[in-house]
Amino acid sequence: MTGKVTIIGGAGRVGSCAAYALQLGRSCGEIVLVDAVEEAARGEALDLTHGRAAAGGPRLRAGGYDAAAGSDLVVVTAGLRRKPDESRLELIARNAALFRDLIGRTRKAAPEAVLLVVTNPVDVLTYLAATSLGWEPRRTIGLGTVLDTLRFRSLLAERLDLDPTGVEGFVLGEHGDSMTLARSTLRYRGKPLPEVPGYSEQAVAEVFEETRTAGAQCLRLKRGAGYAVGLAIRQVVEAVLQDAGEWLPVSTLHQEGPFAGAALSVPTKVGRAGVMEVDWQGIAEEELAAVKRSAEVLRKTIGALEDA
Repeated sequence: MTGKVTIIGGAGRVGSCAAYALQLGRSCGEIVLVDAVEEAARGEALDLTHGRAAAGGPRLRAGGYDAAAGSDLVVVTAGLRRKPDESRLELIARNAALFRDLIGRTRKAAPEAVLLVVTNPVDVLTYLAATSLGWEPRRTIGLGTVLDTLRFRSLLAERLDLDPTGVEGFVLGEHGDSMTLARSTLRYRGKPLPEVPGYSEQAVAEVFEETRTAGAQCLRLKRGAGYAVGLAIRQVVEAVLQDAGEWLPVSTLHQEGPFAGAALSVPTKVGRAGVMEVDWQGIAEEELAAVKRSAEVLRKTIGALEDA
């Protein structure tokens, strides 16, 4: 186990689930939980520490922003909930203000870390971190559609009675309404998905629609997602700490090409330095057009936020 990970917002649902997933994954040597509610962060660290005799894994502790010093990776999960009658843009503006503050404090402690943005709207905040908050673009990663991709693969496996770890393929674009399924990337254990018994275009379409609404369903049933997003975070963290060169649909800043001026998800090679390579060349033309529409949606949101 090598590497130090700091989770900003570590006492929240997503932050604590991420810490637990990382503890079980044993991919790092130390996890630091930072939260505005310091006592809750200490409680989460203590609770997780109590299980080390069974799970092994990293040392866990709570602290302030200074405790992030020496981190290889900082995960930001802290965010604000929507108020009654509050517009989406108003919520984005409040979260952007919070994000600017905590990123400024984090950069002082861990300026060389890879930054993993989880807080929503993840693509907008990833863009801000990489363009105006001083984080080097290649070391700025948003969770993007990693969770959406895991949801789709898992739900499709349920539908077709498959091993979910054998389902391959990406959801791309915005982590939001304009996300798109890259059907051309779908495989099962290396074989084209249409060769799987029980496959149908209707089943894929229905599962993708279920994927699009999964977050809202979790919010309605249990006030928000936690476990799956924790595992999605672990997947990215392990790719970084293990220098795996793994292809993941993380959100990154595009400074040139068809998505320039936005941060969104396309297949991205992730390693110790952060973003190693992006590649959308294998995406079918109609899928590429859908990702371009995502980029336009995000550029409009960024423009509205800057004008607010």
